[in-house]
Amino acid sequence: MEFRGIMGGFYRISEWIMRLSVINVLWVICAIPFFLLGLLTLQTETVDQLLSAMIIVAIVSPFTIFPSTAAMFAVARKWMTGEEDAPLFKTFFRGYKENFKQSVLGGLIYVLIAAILYTNFRFYGSQTSSFGVLRFLVLTLTVLVSVSFFHFFSIMSHLHMKLFQIIKNALLISIGHPIRSISMIACNGIVIYISLTKFTFLIPFFMGSLIAIISFWHFNHIFGRLQMKQQELAEKEAEAARAKEEGEEAEEFSDAAEPELKALEDGTSRESNGRTEMDQSDRDGDTKHHKA
Repeated sequence: MEFRGIMGGFYRISEWIMRLSVINVLWVICAIPFFLLGLLTLQTETVDQLLSAMIIVAIVSPFTIFPSTAAMFAVARKWMTGEEDAPLFKTFFRGYKENFKQSVLGGLIYVLIAAILYTNFRFYGSQTSSFGVLRFLVLTLTVLVSVSFFHFFSIMSHLHMKLFQIIKNALLISIGHPIRSISMIACNGIVIYISLTKFTFLIPFFMGSLIAIISFWHFNHIFGRLQMKQQELAEKEAEAARAKEEGEEAEEFSDAAEPELKALEDGTSRESNGRTEMDQSDRDGDTKHHKA
């Protein structure tokens, strides 16, 4: 039975509230050690205790929150690509299983990068000389890594790629699309701030799922534009091939297409035999395609 009018609107809203809350609860349950340690961290009284608690949280996070987040992004991907009625539990735990290894290894890398950035920030922050200015560079790098962190999960849930290719393309997308990157980090920052300071009930029910939807929505728009560029490039290459077969001058066209090709090699996407592939520098590597 399908509701129409106002009742239909209420039904759709309640349905999406249910979906977001179910996935968020699954996210919290699968990463319960991380959240319990996070609560203990909030109860610390001294700086040394806080630092020790944060170290423990950082060690635990790659094995808990990262696989759970990858599973949540797998569900968000289904929603954002038109499969709104995808089974929640099945999709979540399938994403958890398929992305577990890459999410753990990627989590270890991101935790290591975060530790290095934090150490450098504290070091340069304590300097009174001109070296103190370098802390602003560290802050810039921190924002870049934070943006790539969200793209990391989007790419992992959307494409079959090797771990370092995922991280590299996440960084390239973050740099190559600054407006989308700023928009995404700002929206996610607002959700996190409101959840932690104003409405804490959002944490177990909506915070994670909202972040996943916002992040993948931005990534999907970027990815769509890259696919359009690749399609245009393929059409131009086909025209060049036809022109060459007919004996016409194709050299001039080839030079005009070179900047677009270079841009694609810097981390955009292409479609070959119905399979989506990112990072043109790895054309001779493994074939990468959309996850089912």
